Amino acid sequence: MLKDGYKHMQGLDEAVYRNIAATRELSQITRTSLGPNGRNKMVINHLEKLFVTSDAATIIKELEVIHPAAKLLVMASQQQEAEMGDGTNFVVVFAGELLQKAEYLLKMGLHPSEIIDGYEVAVKKAFEILQTLSIHTLENAHSKSDLVALVKPSIASKQYGYEDLLAELVATAALEIMPKNASQFNVDSIRVVKILGGSIHDTRVVKGMVFGREAEGVVTSATKAKIAIFTCPIDVSLTETKGTVLIHNAAEMLNFSKGEENKLEEVVKMISDAGVKVVVTGSGCGELALHFMNRYGIMVVKVLSKFDIRRLCKVVGATALTRLGAPTPEEMGYCEIVESVEIGSDRCTVFRQEDEVTKTATIVLRGGTTNAIDDLERAIDDGVNVVKAAVKDGRLVPGAGATEIELARQLTAVGERTAGLNQYAIKKFGESLEVIPRTLAENAGLDSTEVLSRMYATHQAGQTSMGVNVESETNDVLDAGKAGILDLLSAKQMAIKLATHVACTILSVDQIIMSKPA
Repeated sequence: MLKDGYKHMQGLDEAVYRNIAATRELSQITRTSLGPNGRNKMVINHLEKLFVTSDAATIIKELEVIHPAAKLLVMASQQQEAEMGDGTNFVVVFAGELLQKAEYLLKMGLHPSEIIDGYEVAVKKAFEILQTLSIHTLENAHSKSDLVALVKPSIASKQYGYEDLLAELVATAALEIMPKNASQFNVDSIRVVKILGGSIHDTRVVKGMVFGREAEGVVTSATKAKIAIFTCPIDVSLTETKGTVLIHNAAEMLNFSKGEENKLEEVVKMISDAGVKVVVTGSGCGELALHFMNRYGIMVVKVLSKFDIRRLCKVVGATALTRLGAPTPEEMGYCEIVESVEIGSDRCTVFRQEDEVTKTATIVLRGGTTNAIDDLERAIDDGVNVVKAAVKDGRLVPGAGATEIELARQLTAVGERTAGLNQYAIKKFGESLEVIPRTLAENAGLDSTEVLSRMYATHQAGQTSMGVNVESETNDVLDAGKAGILDLLSAKQMAIKLATHVACTILSVDQIIMSKPA
């Protein structure tokens, strides 16, 4: 019926079980990276760039997954990264576990649609239970101690041991730019600049935007400055077409280059007359142009990233111009202080604003190797995203696997009370949630069975915030609420929703039809 080379797989054995096997493989890759004791992965992508990280979002992004079912899982975790910025590993591990439990039910003779129904009932119930587990709320987004406590668990899962230092930095930067109405917090206002050298303890927060290169000319600072931003090179304009100029004598030869100089000086003078003190260019700045800029006392800064230029435009309120010439008052930006400072052994340029509207903060990261700094950046990125999610919904639930065990305990009880075939799927949904505390315990080198039974015992006795103690030698549990290990309720809810959705989608597939790759 189909053209040559088509692959057609159908039925439980060929389609469903194969899909489940593929997702299981993917979730086993990221599973060992979960939590503070998660292992690092070395990923070398198609451009031969090396990543050493335990951040699931990065691992998944750099792996080129081609299996269609596993790709769905990748999409779900990327959605979690985009929405919440944290909890990507949870999505992959939990979805993988849901499908593994579903495989057992299928082999026991249940139909996929019955499992899907059961999972959907369970997820609704899980959300109801989750609302009751909130033990703390972020009351004041302008309080530093509250922010540090909020960000610390998220950073600890990436950079265990440095969480105090990094949480302090993220909280400082977030407070710098926190608007009066906290729900308008903007992640883009916190930048990260990576400068090699020094150690992690030299990392600091700088008010304003920092660019890792110094000013081009002689002028290295300006205050209360008007700013012109150009995306074109500041140089003698060259025509698109090639032209030939015939010069008859020496006088013409002199006039030819002179005219060019005069024209350029005229442009620089016009820019200077408009009151511009700082010029930012997105590409090169010719030597002659630089000479005139220095003569007129204009500071020249080169910013090569288009993204940074856009962000700078937002901060100083300027429009990026594509032609060289004097900007109109509307197109010019304004910045309180532009200066060159030395950070470590590198000279950097800082743009600093004092008023609230366009405040930015930059975290200047220091470290010995590029890989180490990249990993720090990912941890900080997660921390900032947690602040963003918390100012919208500040409810927090106990972390360290306590919430998952409590959900599992209550869902299993719901399953026991449910009539019909749904009960099996609801119980399995509850069991799947155990994967998070079990993985946390395994990655910390504890005996997961013993830890889980202790957690169940304490939860049964009404201590619902008891979680895995990853630092214990004796498979102990600890009170996550008192230890300050808290997770965002909204992130947890989103992750459970996405994981269940993707598991149900994969279960509802009964045939795979693939055409021959081109």
